[in-house]
Amino acid sequence: MSIDPLSMCSICGDSRAEGQTWFLLAESRWQNSLKILGWQEALARRNGIHEACCPEHVQELVTHWMAFGNLDFLLMNQMSSFERPRGARIRVALEPDLRGAREIGELAIDRESLGRILREYPDSLQILLDELYDVLQRETEEAQNVESALKVVRAC
Repeated sequence: MSIDPLSMCSICGDSRAEGQTWFLLAESRWQNSLKILGWQEALARRNGIHEACCPEHVQELVTHWMAFGNLDFLLMNQMSSFERPRGARIRVALEPDLRGAREIGELAIDRESLGRILREYPDSLQILLDELYDVLQRETEEAQNVESALKVVRAC
């Protein structure tokens, strides 16, 4: 199993090993939205794309994006918590190129209303995060089932 040193989780800094189910996130600052995408190697290399190694780390990125309005702050903080390999870079762009992306979901929020909603209904964010987790967990399980089926076919 090969490891890609340029593909690093935006939360924990782990490198992606071949065959692992990872997710990509791309924010649109103009539309105040965040897209969660299926893993594609070529897409992961594009500016403005952020990587997450598991559903829990997607949740953390979504929470950060909702709280701060972007994903850049988190990436700048992690520079001091782990060393990035030579050649790796922070990929930030205003509007990422999403041609060929497989979209799992999209979140769009009205930032003016968000604060009021969270004050009045603080559990509402957890409901959203729980639903997101369930979708991503199903996506991970489906990818693992496909990988298992491919191993069986190769063995025959």
